[in-house]
Amino acid sequence: MKRFLFYVVGLFVLTAGITLTIKSDIGAGAWDALNVGLSETIGFTVGSWVIIVGIILIIVNAILMRAWPDFFALITIIVTGLFIDFWLLTLFADWTISDVFIAYAVFAIGMILVGLGIAIYLQAKFAVIPIDGLMLAIHHKTGLSIRTSKTIGELIALLAAVILGGPIGIGTLAITFGIGPLVQFFYPTFEKMNA
Repeated sequence: MKRFLFYVVGLFVLTAGITLTIKSDIGAGAWDALNVGLSETIGFTVGSWVIIVGIILIIVNAILMRAWPDFFALITIIVTGLFIDFWLLTLFADWTISDVFIAYAVFAIGMILVGLGIAIYLQAKFAVIPIDGLMLAIHHKTGLSIRTSKTIGELIALLAAVILGGPIGIGTLAITFGIGPLVQFFYPTFEKMNA
């Protein structure tokens, strides 16, 4: 029950943060920008694309690892997709930010929530999300370091997001280099709570 609570609360906080970074229009994380770009170019909701891209990554990861697809990761991407649509289509549906200072403040709050949400969500120790699964698959297939494998995955998403016109900006760089330290900052607190 405790693990389930960490899981749901963590994903809820994480997706609120993702939504705020998207709404700030400063630049979303590479994978989030890709999902927004797909939504604006092809249609469907951003949350639907979280699920579709997640399923594609699960299949790609299985091929790279020569293993069965991680079906438990489906639960995580479905919950994440539903939560993102909840935030974008209900609470923040009609909210536009015109003031630059407010936009940066909203982005900063969103980024902190993303780091906090990941730190909480990881305590559940459930299936690895497909984006991290891709990192591990690239690492396994190429022998490259985890950090380099993560960067390759992010660059693939970034390139696709640029092609599709996703919200890439200064915020994208901030998220790319800032989320790791934020998760590291929050993680020990929740690890103690979970002990």
